[in-house]
Amino acid sequence: MCGAETSSPKTIKVEGAKLDVCSDCTDFGTEVKQPSSSSSSTKYSTGSSSSSSSGGGQSSGSTSSSSSGGSSQRRSDMFDDMDELATDYDDRVRNARESKGLSQSELANELNEKASLIRKIERGDTLPSDRVQSELESFLEINLNAEGASGEDSEWSGGSSTGSYTLGDVVKRKD
Repeated sequence: MCGAETSSPKTIKVEGAKLDVCSDCTDFGTEVKQPSSSSSSTKYSTGSSSSSSSGGGQSSGSTSSSSSGGSSQRRSDMFDDMDELATDYDDRVRNARESKGLSQSELANELNEKASLIRKIERGDTLPSDRVQSELESFLEINLNAEGASGEDSEWSGGSSTGSYTLGDVVKRKD
């Protein structure tokens, strides 16, 4: 976040976005615990920092307490507990409705919602509220949550071969 070069960045979550930052910028978000399985590879070798839950308590006496008084108790990010909606939620709803042989207005009647809301959801114009999402999932027997959100990151093939990315690697200019 600050732009400083670091050899061992830490992954934090700030308002739902995962960022790799230096140790000084970790106070701006919630530290993300890396999976301990060796089969999943990450951009950076964070094997020693991923076990900070057991070793973090020992080192908090000198280094981390000087930068932040309560670093042993991390702030909870409100986005940590939220499930992500699948990017193809509109197709999932439409396909499930059609497989049950229902029209949009019939589905709306079953859910006690307006047909215009179902049309907007199926077009992808609006996101369903949590209540409508759970009603759709239970009635149509589907799951609208994004599974494997980390898989979306692996589809992107930008940046340099060294694993370090800059803003220029990600941003596409509109001229």
